[in-house]
Amino acid sequence: MKRILSTLALAALVAPGAMAQAVTCPDKNVNYWQAFPPGGESDLSARHQQNVLKKKCPNIETIIQYKAGAGGALMWTQINTLPADGANVVGVNLPHIVFQPIEGQVQYKTQDITPVFWFHYTPDILVVPSQSPIKTFDDFIKAAKATPGKLSLGGSGQNSANHAAHERFNKAFGVKTIYVPFKGTGDMATSVMGAQVDGAMTYTAFAINNKERIRPLAVAMDRRHPLMPDVPTFKELGVDWVDGAYRGIGVPKGTPQAERKRLSDLWRALNNDADMKDLAAKSGFELVNVGLEEMDGFMATKVKLYTEGAALLNLGKK
Repeated sequence: MKRILSTLALAALVAPGAMAQAVTCPDKNVNYWQAFPPGGESDLSARHQQNVLKKKCPNIETIIQYKAGAGGALMWTQINTLPADGANVVGVNLPHIVFQPIEGQVQYKTQDITPVFWFHYTPDILVVPSQSPIKTFDDFIKAAKATPGKLSLGGSGQNSANHAAHERFNKAFGVKTIYVPFKGTGDMATSVMGAQVDGAMTYTAFAINNKERIRPLAVAMDRRHPLMPDVPTFKELGVDWVDGAYRGIGVPKGTPQAERKRLSDLWRALNNDADMKDLAAKSGFELVNVGLEEMDGFMATKVKLYTEGAALLNLGKK
């Protein structure tokens, strides 16, 4: 009897790992809808997932489609008009889906979005063009204080993570810089690298993928990024700031629970793949695994946090 119990106990211990590796492939191609234009972090992460899904499910195609506009709101407003068949997934972002409804200029509410998995976040980072005379974070602060309201920082979207980070930066360091919103990071890239703006409040992925053409000055992480060991953290600079943008997938509200669970488990398997971990590390993505089991608690915490943070943007105030 003891031997049987020991065997069962061992099975219980190894089961979670075994289950994490199991993949139930879709029975038809996946339409993966993007709320931002090609070339940004959302697009890059979707391409990573497309490649790993093809390796795990060779008979399935991931068809990446774009419906960009209004900082992602165009796609998120229409998410529940898509077929709720488990074959349509939509890229979703935090804090965007909390900030935008509070601001009140979009036609969807946070509760209209049904996330089934959050797969990574990208830490905030302050960068300038490589040709900028600003060489260090101290240089930037000195320039900003010498000419208040002159320095411009690009970012992805209005009332987005970049926008919130910009306002947080101004407040934390007592400066006044101008935020210039773009449709997405891909659209922003040319203006930043061409010095049409003075810099950007963006994400680590942008800094790493364009390391020859931009200069990172400070990053919102607990520790320095291993691919940017010379870049100080905001914590080192005196501000307790560890944050960024979360990316995940959502589905139309009518999607059956079984399909939601299948997609959540599938994306978890993609995230736990060795190739995905390697791609994420090289691109500056910090992987997280928030599936259906963790979703309610995670969303409650984030909605509270970003509702409080919306005050920095004066969202909802006329």
